Amino acid sequence: MKIKLTTLTLICGLFINSKGQTNAIQSSTNKNIHEVEIITSDIDNFWKAFDQSSPNFESQVFQKNYFDKGSPALKDFIEYSIGSADQLSKTIRKRPKYYASIRQSTMQINSFKPRFVEAFNNLYKLYPEMRFPKVTFVIGRMSSGGTGSKNGLIIGAEMYGLTDSTPQDELNDWLRSVLKPVNQIPHIVAHELIHEFQNYDGGSLLAACIKEGGADYIAELISGNHINGHVHTYANPRERELWTEFKSRMLSDDYSGWLYSKPEGRPQDLGYWIGYKITQSYFENFTDKKLAMTNYLNIKDFEKFLSDSKYPDKFR
Repeated sequence: MKIKLTTLTLICGLFINSKGQTNAIQSSTNKNIHEVEIITSDIDNFWKAFDQSSPNFESQVFQKNYFDKGSPALKDFIEYSIGSADQLSKTIRKRPKYYASIRQSTMQINSFKPRFVEAFNNLYKLYPEMRFPKVTFVIGRMSSGGTGSKNGLIIGAEMYGLTDSTPQDELNDWLRSVLKPVNQIPHIVAHELIHEFQNYDGGSLLAACIKEGGADYIAELISGNHINGHVHTYANPRERELWTEFKSRMLSDDYSGWLYSKPEGRPQDLGYWIGYKITQSYFENFTDKKLAMTNYLNIKDFEKFLSDSKYPDKFR
């Protein structure tokens, strides 16, 4: 199903990591928020294949009735994240109760359309040069919550099916820490949207944290929240201690303990929190928020961005 974000929905309101897709996504963008497409047809096809292949979840059924009928964005996601129908069917056979439990959540995604419109509209106010990509929701093999391609943003909807009754026995520690409820979908769409227009790469720990945490901060500005509240709950009372640790390593390319890994005794991805704090401080020190947004999306010197944020000053 393709849903155009209409004038009416504009009135009603509008895992991670896209690597180097910024230029490619331009071919699927639209300047007019009213014309942005939210595509969920791949979710419908997935559930048809799921039912047809149950209880053995044969790969050929997913190939024929899900992959072969898929949107261009799903074809990209297969290449980037899923791999093959055989790999997808193996994952489903390993976690059949979890997949069965997410059906209702994935079928609710269309109901968030007004919140997508609101977030896109809020971003347009901050950055009028923004061109908005299609957003396609797919179901993968629990390896990525979102990315981007020449065909727009792609969101792995299976990563946002967590409920109070979600079966836990099939999940490992990493999945228990990263799975989110479906009401977080607008925030991850906002986060991934920012990634697609960051005109820089990671590199140092400082750069990578500003890239990820800044996307969280701006996602909160435009959508009302971000998906890493549990990290902030842990880190905020320990801010000075964590800043001291981070400062000693921030110019290295060692991300351990801060990004994409789970250290002992503290939550995964503290780098999202420290990047959020730096970016928040930067924006708060700029009266012109449009200029702050332009600067953030086009950082050339991350040490200068940190200095201009005045975030380190609070610890002197």
